[in-house]
Amino acid sequence: MKDKELFKIILGGLFFLLSFFLTNNIFYYIVLGIAYFVLAYPIWIETLKNIKSFTFFDEKFLMVVATIGAFGIGEYPEAVAVMLFYQIGEYLGEKASENTKDAITKLMDLRSDAVHLKQEKTLTTIPIEQVKRNDVIVVKPGERIPLDGIIIMGESHIDTSSMTGESSLKSVQPKDSIMSGCVNKEGVLEIQVTSLYQESTVCRILKLMEEASETKTTQERFITKFAIYYTPIVVIIALLITIAPLCFGKPIAPWLYKSLVFLVVSCPCALVVSIPLSFFSGIGSCSKKGILIKNSGTLENLDQVKTIMFDKTGTLTKGNFVVTKVFPEENKEETLKMAAIAETNSNHPIANAIKKAIPLQINVEELQNDKEISGKGIEVTYQNQMILVGSDLLFEEEKIEHPKYQESGTILYVACNQEYIGTIVIQDEIKSPAYHLIPALKKIGIQSTIMLSGDNEITVKEVGKTLGLDSSYANLLPTDKVEIVKEMKKTSTVLFVGDGMNDAPVLMTADIGVSMGGIGSDAAIEASDMVIMNDDPSLLLTAFQISKKTKAIVKVNIVFAIAVKILVMFFGILGISSMWSAVFADVGVTVLTILNALRIFKIK
Repeated sequence: MKDKELFKIILGGLFFLLSFFLTNNIFYYIVLGIAYFVLAYPIWIETLKNIKSFTFFDEKFLMVVATIGAFGIGEYPEAVAVMLFYQIGEYLGEKASENTKDAITKLMDLRSDAVHLKQEKTLTTIPIEQVKRNDVIVVKPGERIPLDGIIIMGESHIDTSSMTGESSLKSVQPKDSIMSGCVNKEGVLEIQVTSLYQESTVCRILKLMEEASETKTTQERFITKFAIYYTPIVVIIALLITIAPLCFGKPIAPWLYKSLVFLVVSCPCALVVSIPLSFFSGIGSCSKKGILIKNSGTLENLDQVKTIMFDKTGTLTKGNFVVTKVFPEENKEETLKMAAIAETNSNHPIANAIKKAIPLQINVEELQNDKEISGKGIEVTYQNQMILVGSDLLFEEEKIEHPKYQESGTILYVACNQEYIGTIVIQDEIKSPAYHLIPALKKIGIQSTIMLSGDNEITVKEVGKTLGLDSSYANLLPTDKVEIVKEMKKTSTVLFVGDGMNDAPVLMTADIGVSMGGIGSDAAIEASDMVIMNDDPSLLLTAFQISKKTKAIVKVNIVFAIAVKILVMFFGILGISSMWSAVFADVGVTVLTILNALRIFKIK
């Protein structure tokens, strides 16, 4: 389609150039007429359709009126020039927008349409939509991983750059979770599918990018509304410029020419094209670095954030938990066994740490009444034994007597049939980028950094002090986090960063919710406005930088476009500016603002 439009521009341009070699004879007018028809035909068709639906006050209507007037006063070359350069500007604008989308599409070229399904000893290639949970698929070297799953056979290195923005390879082996969209670089992998295509990481990313391209910022919405009132006002002013001199006995031709210059220069193309393109380029630049932003409004509002609140586990810490202590020592094996049974169906990092400490073969059919107690623990019945694993608060509510331990780390109490068995201490490691994050956030104007965690006070205070956070809250339930965020929102714009399912309510409550896409839950990702694909919290700084640069470029484009247009309008009324100057003020400014918008991709 774009090739067809380019052909029309070239063909119209060639006829326009040919007219310069002809004298004012019949061929001169025929050539100019052909040039005008080729260039203006689609604009006329669209304008007539808009007139029929009473929605014709746009820049195309201004171009049609201006060229009719130019023909009326005998300025045939200038009428063709207006259409030619308008079409060139439109083409370049659409091409720039397409290039921006292509950059994102290449980055997000993640989908695999076909999948190698393993059935007994045979491989069958089937459409990706037909794959079910727990099916085993085979991914060969060089192929893209089609669906999220767990490796059951094979070792390899995978390229995660399209998902995380990082070019380094990641080593994977059996029992590792693996994310769709990554590329298998070496060995053959057999993967047990854990999510359907509609629920996969790839599908979520593509959905996020589609949503982002469809939303509008405050400035975009303003420009859209502005154009509705702006165009008829421009037409009225142009009529006044033409008619008013008649009251003073002035000839109409010079003033008609001035009004046509006014119409052409007043076309709002530069603003209508460059502002959406700037924000879409900002979203594309973020996605290239592993940050997915769901809508333009989030990018626009980032620089208003003054308070950032963090979840601890999986956000500021790695979520690589290890069992470090079990009390009492003589009951260690029984305590771990009961806890591992209770956590059988959980994929939480803490649950994985417990299952890793004591591998068991559990008959999942014997697990009954398996339920998570939000923010407190888990309860399950196994072989007629009711097992409870959770926090001190849960055991207090259940009135189970238990010793209380003060240890750094996550403390879980274990009970069987309402009787205390033992205590497990699990510790996590702080992410390396988190050490430098807080001072850097302060430098860019963040006034308050706060950690909200359900972990015990000793651990939370220790992590908060190590990282230099302004304050930390411990022993919080999801509802407690929501209340703290609501209170903080009364005086500040709040951004919350989390990763778990229990973070979904607070992510939705915050002005801007940011989730960790690598280890974050589906619920958290769905509830958030922004997703950090490689779980590196320092990418917040990159997002803030791109937001600031994007808004700065938008402001420059607005000021530049309006200033040039006002200047040319003023000189046009004085009779100094020609139609050629008007064309530059419209098309030239549009091209310059487009090029300026694309600079966002150069941010390092």
